[in-house]
Amino acid sequence: MAPKVRGTGKRPLQGRFTALVGILLVAFSAREAVSAASPLLRQIGADLPFDALTTGVLGMLPTASFAVMGFLALPLLRRMRLEHLLLVALLLTTLGQLGRAVGPSVLTFLVFTCVAMLGIGLGNVVAPPLLMKYFPDRIGMVGALHVTLLGVSTAVAAQLSIPLGTLYGWRFSIGIWAALSAVAQIPWLSLLGVKGAAGRPGTPPTKDGLPSRANAVTPWKSSIGWGMALIFAGFSSNTFAALTWLPAVLVDKGMRQETAGSMLAVYSILALPFALIVPVVVQRMSRPLPVAVLFVAAFAIGYGGIIFAPPATAAVWVVIAGLGQGAYSFAFAMINKRTRTQSGSGSLSAFAQGTGYALASAGPFMFALLHRPGDGWLPSFAMLGAWLLVLVTGAVMVNKARMLEDHTLVPRQALKGQGP
Repeated sequence: MAPKVRGTGKRPLQGRFTALVGILLVAFSAREAVSAASPLLRQIGADLPFDALTTGVLGMLPTASFAVMGFLALPLLRRMRLEHLLLVALLLTTLGQLGRAVGPSVLTFLVFTCVAMLGIGLGNVVAPPLLMKYFPDRIGMVGALHVTLLGVSTAVAAQLSIPLGTLYGWRFSIGIWAALSAVAQIPWLSLLGVKGAAGRPGTPPTKDGLPSRANAVTPWKSSIGWGMALIFAGFSSNTFAALTWLPAVLVDKGMRQETAGSMLAVYSILALPFALIVPVVVQRMSRPLPVAVLFVAAFAIGYGGIIFAPPATAAVWVVIAGLGQGAYSFAFAMINKRTRTQSGSGSLSAFAQGTGYALASAGPFMFALLHRPGDGWLPSFAMLGAWLLVLVTGAVMVNKARMLEDHTLVPRQALKGQGP
């Protein structure tokens, strides 16, 4: 039987309001654990003896953890409902943020940071098929809202972390965000408490919500899958290196620590204008490669200014580089643009994020190791430039108008070793 395709007719939001609130709360609580710590590294270092190596490990934990969860997500999705997995993700994020706030050592801080990042990574993978399930007729609009709030969550924590740390200490500053992850669980618990609610909205998948043996989607055998993986590798290596190291770079160039923390918030919030429009624009373009090239150019120009322009103009170049984060909106939108089923969306999301984040883990880690006093961070930014080429390569691979399922659906007879 052919896979069910997402609906084309417009549907009212009645009956899906709880899911909408849940998706938006998940997005708003998703990035504080990533951006809250880097502006406070000096304060944290006064209590916990972080060095260049452990700070580099801290920087790579988001991408490494997202990669691990990307690889684990597909078998989990075959066995559990999307809503249940999202609750697991939120629980991990909550416990991780609380645990690292009270941890007595660098090791416990890193371990609980990893727990929080595993939760965020699982939420990242589950989000696209959830959108496909509940809002198949409003992918662009709800996707735009989701990505917008991801940017807001990153910026809010970056901006408030130093003021909160000054008033109440760094442990309070990084732990308070666990409250948002806890609150984000409420709509999903409510939704699952209604008999049959989890399976009613949107287009239902196969029996367990993921590809059945009759319709096995294999993104690792498709150029779409590998192209998406390269896109995630390219933009995440750049974004997470900046989220970890941008304040340190700016302080090294003479900026005050508080101002550098605000610049990280500015960098984060600048993804918002594109988050609002990119998912909608991408859904309407048959070949959206120019959108990806625009963001790569913004990254490259911003980096050049940060390295070579006078330090007094650093804010200008941070703004330009921050616009490059629209690449995340592009990647998120392309998952559902190049799939037509919930099964395909879940499989592509898991493979692209698992593989992409695994490749990108080297970015934040190498950014620290490549830096030497007096080199102006040039080798570190040159490494990020190489990742931008990876991003463009992936965008070229997924530019052609086609669907993952058309190339990777394996019929039941083939899986049984029989002819058609």
